Amino acid sequence: QVQLQESGPGLVKPSQTLSLTCTVSGGSITTNSYYWTWIRQPPGKGLEWIGYVAYSGSTYYSPSLKSRTSISRDTSKNQFTLQLSSVTPEDTAVYYCASWTSSIQGYDYWGQGTQVTVSS
Repeated sequence: QVQLQESGPGLVKPSQTLSLTCTVSGGSITTNSYYWTWIRQPPGKGLEWIGYVAYSGSTYYSPSLKSRTSISRDTSKNQFTLQLSSVTPEDTAVYYCASWTSSIQGYDYWGQGTQVTVSS
């Protein structure tokens, strides 16, 4: 059973960089055809896709967030990390990591989510 767990600060000041890590257990982030994804949900709004790091190490970001987003991975720790720079209160959300696989053309595992609040 694959499990994903988000970790990182729950409070970030405006203009700083938000950094979250997703630790994967029960499976490898280098498994073929898997895309390790970050998704967020602002309060009162729907899910917003942020980007992914693929099993190959390639990355792809939402065009609306691309200029502020970086997703990297550490294969030795089986983790992938989101960095979102120059945050504003509009970045306040519950942040989820999830795995998307081409075998089902969908998400098969999700983390429980972590609340991040941007406030001074």
